[in-house]
Amino acid sequence: MTRPPEGVTHQRRSEAPGLWLARLSLSHFRNYAAASLDLEPRPVLLTGPNGAGKTNLLEAISLLAPGRGLRRAKAVELQGLGAAEPWAVAARVDSPEGSRQIGTGRDPNGSGSERRLVRIDGRSERAQSALADILDIVWLTPQMDGLWRDGAGERRRFLDRLVFAFDPAHAGRVSGYESSLRQRSKLLQEGRADPHWLSALEEGLAERGVAIAAARRALVARLNRAIQGAAGSGFPRCGLRLAGDLERWFEEGSALSVEERLRKALRDSRERDGQQGGAAFGPHRSDLTAEHLEKNTPAALCSTGEQKALLVGLVLAHARLIAIERGRPPLLLLDEVAAHLDATRRETLYDEILTLGLQAWLTGTEPAVFDPLVAAAQAFEVAEGQVDRNEA
Repeated sequence: MTRPPEGVTHQRRSEAPGLWLARLSLSHFRNYAAASLDLEPRPVLLTGPNGAGKTNLLEAISLLAPGRGLRRAKAVELQGLGAAEPWAVAARVDSPEGSRQIGTGRDPNGSGSERRLVRIDGRSERAQSALADILDIVWLTPQMDGLWRDGAGERRRFLDRLVFAFDPAHAGRVSGYESSLRQRSKLLQEGRADPHWLSALEEGLAERGVAIAAARRALVARLNRAIQGAAGSGFPRCGLRLAGDLERWFEEGSALSVEERLRKALRDSRERDGQQGGAAFGPHRSDLTAEHLEKNTPAALCSTGEQKALLVGLVLAHARLIAIERGRPPLLLLDEVAAHLDATRRETLYDEILTLGLQAWLTGTEPAVFDPLVAAAQAFEVAEGQVDRNEA
């Protein structure tokens, strides 16, 4: 793996095997008619004015992982304005073990469908989850700044994305659970549900619901240990906690007992759920909370700057876990993050990126915020859907 030049302040690298995008190509994607970047295994700096397309590049990369990407946009929303051909994103992923070719794009025969195609090494894949076997992608965007103040649903989605990096089947369980929950709600509101069909739905909800809750609990415990081990890193440490009926039941018994309690709770709450909609019990009612450990203060009550720093520290802890447990570092996408950190924390962030050997992608309108990192990185200027390497 390429190391920073001699004399650069930030030189530390972990011994974890590297993984990076060696080439990225876009076509008909948002404001890019076509773009192609040849890359090295170093951090990538993208600078340019607002609206130039910096975040669009990060979004394209995020679609090389399963899911709807960092903006959660529909496939049709990604289509380049006026483009007749469907959008596509492709990349060559390099590591010491070799290269892999991956790509994704809108289905040209979808006719408005949200289905997107996935290809790996020239072969079509039926499921997006196959992408998770190639690389992991972690991101942080300005829209996530209010995570600790937003509704519980945003925090659950955030946590489920973190779980997915270690357990690709988790996404399928969550989508299956949500689908069954909608079916049950519709049957109850119609008031003419077959009890046997309801029981079958609730059986599946209980089984999937407990698996979802268990996976979340396991990752929160591992993250808490990783955060504790990062004392003195320069970012405040957050203590994570899951709250909800299932979490309380897990403290009182085994997973099998929790599954039985959830099945019974769903059965007993049919009348209430039919009147009010949704379901009174299940992992969709859980919440993720955080505490600033040094200040013994709930994250939601911390200052905006402290909340940002807590979130950055958490994302870095997650990236460390991936590097350790999966044996490869993730790609790290940081959209307008550095500009909102003070100089000391920017230095800490850059040092952590280089220590982990990450190919981090950082965007910003002001190149000066990247001055401590620029000699160890590769820089590009973005303007009106064009990307040019900065050779300065």
